[in-house]
Amino acid sequence: MTVSEEVNERQARQVAEEAREAQWHQPSFGKELFLGRLRLDLVHPHPRGPAEKVQHGEAFLARLREFCETQIDATVIEREAQIPDAVIRGLKELGAFGMKIGTEYDGLGLSQVYYNKALALVGSVHPSLGALLSAHQSIGVPQPVAMFGTEEQKRAWLPRCTREISAFLLTEPDVGSDPARLHATATPDGDDYVLNGVKLWTTNGVIADLLVVMAQVPPSEGHRGGITAFVVEAATPGIVVANRNRFMGLRGIENGLTRLTDVRVPAANRIGREGEGLRIALSTLNVGRLSLPAVCTGTAKWCLKIAREWSKERVQWGRPVGEHDAVAGKLAFIAATAYGIEAMVELAGELADAGRTDIRIEAALAKLYGSEMAWLIADELVQIRGGRGFETAESLAARGERGVPAEQVLRDMRINRIFEGSTEIMHLMLAREAVDAHLSVAGDIIDPDADLRRKAKAAAQAGKFYARWLPTLVTGKGQLRTSYSEFGTLAEHLRYVERASRKLARSTFYAMSRWQGGLEHRQRFLGRIVDIGAELFAITAACVRAQSDETNDGARDLADAFSRQARVRADQLFAQLWDNSDDSDRSLVKGVLAGRYTWLEHGIVDPSIDGPWIAQEGGAVGEDVHRHIR
Repeated sequence: MTVSEEVNERQARQVAEEAREAQWHQPSFGKELFLGRLRLDLVHPHPRGPAEKVQHGEAFLARLREFCETQIDATVIEREAQIPDAVIRGLKELGAFGMKIGTEYDGLGLSQVYYNKALALVGSVHPSLGALLSAHQSIGVPQPVAMFGTEEQKRAWLPRCTREISAFLLTEPDVGSDPARLHATATPDGDDYVLNGVKLWTTNGVIADLLVVMAQVPPSEGHRGGITAFVVEAATPGIVVANRNRFMGLRGIENGLTRLTDVRVPAANRIGREGEGLRIALSTLNVGRLSLPAVCTGTAKWCLKIAREWSKERVQWGRPVGEHDAVAGKLAFIAATAYGIEAMVELAGELADAGRTDIRIEAALAKLYGSEMAWLIADELVQIRGGRGFETAESLAARGERGVPAEQVLRDMRINRIFEGSTEIMHLMLAREAVDAHLSVAGDIIDPDADLRRKAKAAAQAGKFYARWLPTLVTGKGQLRTSYSEFGTLAEHLRYVERASRKLARSTFYAMSRWQGGLEHRQRFLGRIVDIGAELFAITAACVRAQSDETNDGARDLADAFSRQARVRADQLFAQLWDNSDDSDRSLVKGVLAGRYTWLEHGIVDPSIDGPWIAQEGGAVGEDVHRHIR
């Protein structure tokens, strides 16, 4: 790494760090878990919203379900690669575009819990519907305006958002999770800003009426500058949707490449102050990330239904395939994991609605875990269905069989591991939270620019912190068989979580001692730390939910099975912390990147279309492919 590359990397981290919220009124359950403390009091008894909110949410779900069952044909969305205008209009009339908008602004004012349930429902029909509604409300205009807008801005835009569509423009062709390198600019000009730049993967951008655009304001006299958020009318001159992007899945998604050329935006359209754009974006995603695992929940439950029905119907060697042990194990995994994902999303949603605790980590864990596990569930469904899992629903129906879109679900689920923070970025973000206490204490000890005096002072402070903290990681309630007895047969799983959380914290401390500042570059080690934390959070959520569930028969059985499966995965991850191939892999990849093994690539034909890896801003303009909903 060159000096300039190192500076750029440090600058990028600094931009992200400055955008993080530093103070919260209540501790985070997830963060406490990474510190070796099972704070069950933060999630048990399971939080529940007011009865009127529940009734309001259930009434809307009933209307939405009827609409989905009678007015939406998922095969049309898949075949035509777009959501019909009539469906979009119907969703608007239902109020689905204003689910998260308060009633004082003409919205439905649903709780986060019921917003999640609604996304799970429409996502089970076709995931593109979940993407349409969540991109509009979770990261589009409604959320940042509701959180950071002035009252005047709220009254101007939120009512419109109940009947119009919005999109979020942050990513650029050469800028993904590295916001310090944002190229789009917003140059002050009198009472306006002039926006220029190219935005990639703008979900809803092809059909949007309103946009949230993130752009760099150049510092100048009277302007602090920095990444800034703007609400922009999609019909403003200079905005061109140059391409409607097409993907392996989510074929109904209206996602494009948008060019902004001398786009004039009134200063009144700026959300927050100059330089607060990244904080607004990240704060919006704190809760907005729950939309993805919500859709994953709906898909997981659909996969369970299909797998159960097929495993009872399909007979091999004289018995239904579900009675054969190999398939039974897959079916058990799907059922238990569907329960675990739903428990995580529901708990995080209830915590968000309560508004008393920091849920950044819980939402990120749910997004990470839900997207990874839903992908495995979809893959197992295809395997259970065999050749019929690989065959398209259209082909199955054409020859007289039930048209089950198993292969489509596999394609649709794949993107969830990438967008709104890829698994790798989620690992890094959550790892930063997991080791934050250590990095804060270490401070000047690991700072290459600190002198010996500062390092000595930091070492003394670190000694005091660890003298208080380390003894708490030796013993705990998890070693007492009488602990958590109110959970009955599920108590053993919570005792495991308590013991494992302390072991997780000890492992992190040991890694910090061993690698110090170099720990941040041990990304696979940190990824395993995060994955263990995700399993522990999921076990807790499942047990707490089952304990409070008085209506669903077998909830405790599902929670027990899920917890046992999750414990096996967590124990494997603990073993892999120190017994792995990371060092040899790093050595090997140096040779791969240096071209040492290119002989291994002989004997193939590369079908890729010639062109640059990343399109430059000066590329072809293309035509405006904006789609209007009539």
